Amino acid sequence: MTNKVVTSWQQKMRFHTTNPAGEFFIDAGPEDGGEGKGLRPKALMLSSLAGCSGLDIAHLIEKMKLEVDDFRIDIEAELTDEHPKYYHKVKVEYHFYGDNLHEKKLKRAVDLSVDTYCGVMEMFRRFAEVEIGVFYHPAA
Repeated sequence: MTNKVVTSWQQKMRFHTTNPAGEFFIDAGPEDGGEGKGLRPKALMLSSLAGCSGLDIAHLIEKMKLEVDDFRIDIEAELTDEHPKYYHKVKVEYHFYGDNLHEKKLKRAVDLSVDTYCGVMEMFRRFAEVEIGVFYHPAA
């Protein structure tokens, strides 16, 4: 399978990009000569990581018939100091919310995404140290 995106310069530091499912703008922040009128490229990588793994887990929650009221993925990543700057440490936290969380099965779903299904996770592991955390939050 091949994906294709087309990205066009819009002047200054702003770009318009297409994606198989939509389009958006990319821009640098004012500290880097942009106007902040678009998404940041490196942060998009983190969103892609969360989205890839999140889709896996949402599918597995349904397949395993698990009761989950909500879940979110928090990612913090550290850039190298030298150019080219890239993420060398990435911390991914999975937070599950609900009254009837089956922790063992949810952990299995996370492990399947992290170790088997999520191609973006595999790409990150090629250049970064990735730390995974799983947290369960019963409804109040």
